[in-house]
Amino acid sequence: MTATYLAQSLSHRVGEFIALRRDIHAHPEIAFEEHRTSALVAGKLESWGYEVTSGLGGTGVVGTLRKGSGKRAIGLRADMDALPITEATGHAWASRTAGLMHACGHDGHTATLLSAARHIAEDVDFDGTLHLIFQPAEEGGGGALRMMADGLFERFPCDAVFALHNSPGLPTGHFAFRSGPAMASSDYVTIRLHGIGGHGALPHTTADPLVAAASVVMALQTIVARNVDPLQSAVVTVGALHAGQANNVIPQVAQLELSVRALAPQVRALLRERLHELVQQQAASFRVRAEIDWREGYAVLVNSERETALASSVARRLFGDAKVVDPAPALMASEDFAFMLEKVPGCYLFVGNGAEGTPGGCMVHNPSYDFNDEIIEPATRFWAALVQECLR
Repeated sequence: MTATYLAQSLSHRVGEFIALRRDIHAHPEIAFEEHRTSALVAGKLESWGYEVTSGLGGTGVVGTLRKGSGKRAIGLRADMDALPITEATGHAWASRTAGLMHACGHDGHTATLLSAARHIAEDVDFDGTLHLIFQPAEEGGGGALRMMADGLFERFPCDAVFALHNSPGLPTGHFAFRSGPAMASSDYVTIRLHGIGGHGALPHTTADPLVAAASVVMALQTIVARNVDPLQSAVVTVGALHAGQANNVIPQVAQLELSVRALAPQVRALLRERLHELVQQQAASFRVRAEIDWREGYAVLVNSERETALASSVARRLFGDAKVVDPAPALMASEDFAFMLEKVPGCYLFVGNGAEGTPGGCMVHNPSYDFNDEIIEPATRFWAALVQECLR
């Protein structure tokens, strides 16, 4: 089929998937509770001739389509979960569930992959096997690991896997790629400082954990500034400090919550080592006891060179050099597609949601964010062309 025919066919039905995206947006579901969304996905895929497997990782769905006799197989992945944020967009399709919204665009990622699913099934020729992976619980729930534990790549072997994410700040429909480390690891740390509480007027009779906590917060900033190679990237963020309830009471305990991120495994290990040393010694200097709970989160996301170059070349061919950023800057945000890329080569890429200062430029995880429906058509064209390129 000609490229002109394919483009006309897609343009004719893109409105269906804008409506679908807005329907998903209006009915957000949090990690591992994406029952309505996964049922909708499964029903659509079945109607277009895909072999559908539901229940992987709890609410995950895989749709499989085979054409020709080729032995190669690839996977395309979209995430489905929402966030515990109260929406403030005022749109007609705004969340109808109190306290939940699609504030990261997973509604759009799902709708876009469904758009590609129909387009590929009805209009696109290829030679091999396509697995469409609809994943739950990307937002901190580790849904990718749950699907993999349920045998994702054993039951649906892939020679390569790909995923995309919308990118506020990048002009609408522009594509961004980066080979190698592209997104950071993410670990979670709780620090509890146990002291001796007492009367605010008699501080000498206490061991004040709040003062110790304040010193720890400042000292933690030196890890990146003075221990990490300036040519490497790392983040140590104290997002919460809880201590005390009254102005005349020195509390017994102070608790800090941290986000720790790195773009290289050796830097990740260094952050852990130095954080433990620094916190314990700071605590001792204030005569309080430190308890550190380090919880490993997502791994560093590493795009393989060959698959990234291939995906980038497809985008350049479709949209021209002016709409492709390669290499794009690395990001300190995290993504559990990293675990899939540890098992199978592939590429995680970005498509512009809108330039800064436009409605699509509102950052993700913000109550006023919304996915830009203008992305659906070019991203669908990209997925279809990538399938043809990988399975020809």
